[in-house]
Amino acid sequence: MQNNPEISIVIPLFNESESLIELTKTIQDALKKNNFNYEIIFIDDGSTDNSWISIKEIAKKENNITGISFSKNYGKSQALHAGFEKAKGSFIFTLDADLQDSPYEIPLMYKILLKDKLDLISGWKKKRFDSILFKNIPSKLFNLAARKVSGIKIHDFNCGIKGYRKNVIKNIYVYGDMHRYIPVLAAQKGYTKISEKIVKHQARKYGKTKFGNDRFYKGFLDLITIWFFQKFGKRPMHFFGVCGTIMLILGLVFTLYIGFDKLYLDTSGRLITDRPQFFIALTLMLLGSQFFIAGFLGEIILKIQKRTKSYTIAETI
Repeated sequence: MQNNPEISIVIPLFNESESLIELTKTIQDALKKNNFNYEIIFIDDGSTDNSWISIKEIAKKENNITGISFSKNYGKSQALHAGFEKAKGSFIFTLDADLQDSPYEIPLMYKILLKDKLDLISGWKKKRFDSILFKNIPSKLFNLAARKVSGIKIHDFNCGIKGYRKNVIKNIYVYGDMHRYIPVLAAQKGYTKISEKIVKHQARKYGKTKFGNDRFYKGFLDLITIWFFQKFGKRPMHFFGVCGTIMLILGLVFTLYIGFDKLYLDTSGRLITDRPQFFIALTLMLLGSQFFIAGFLGEIILKIQKRTKSYTIAETI
């Protein structure tokens, strides 16, 4: 294993045994032509086929190829997190294992990273060979929304092939399903020199897509989460405190109105507890108090939070 590779290629995968040998040969051809010192890190995300067996066979023949095997399927974000932790290169590239992104793009993207002094470069599959209705249109909607929310002017946030400087990936925490929004996470840490390169997209040669219908709504929920953390992640009380204050003030106004009305305007009328305004005031004050408590809890959690791995590694090579 090389101590100080120039480039680390991190490849998360799930049930891609058929493509791994061809993928490895293509990467080797692309990088050896440019005389790069590199390492390849495969992360098997709990595959149920022979992916891990294939990775071990490949690693036996090459001293610059390593692998991590998860005990079960944890998701792409966790696989990337494990790969980023293991990567030793000065520049880290991510690549999907399905051969839909060409490894020959890596040297070209690397040159752009150096030339333009970028923190991050993302691929842009301008012309795609996926289902128009079930993948292309949802992807365009996601990317449009992500551009509007984040202000980052790239077209394909979820493109599998990306390149980073080492300090970028060592200082971001990829969790949940946030892998599709890594450029946003990087920008939040101050790494704003982000660009893109049009890359060739190829039709899937082996296996079947892992794109599920739940990815549509999960993507938008993740985007809302990123927006919230971007605005209020450092100080949750700024959000919850304002909401709580507004509700408490409204509740107090209703309470004063009911009391004034009962004491001076309609002294012989209904009991206060028989009026709908009483329950509105009570609900608002309770909700306001709960928002304040949520804000305090958020502040406390931020102070004591320690980021821990949310996956279990079964084997490494």
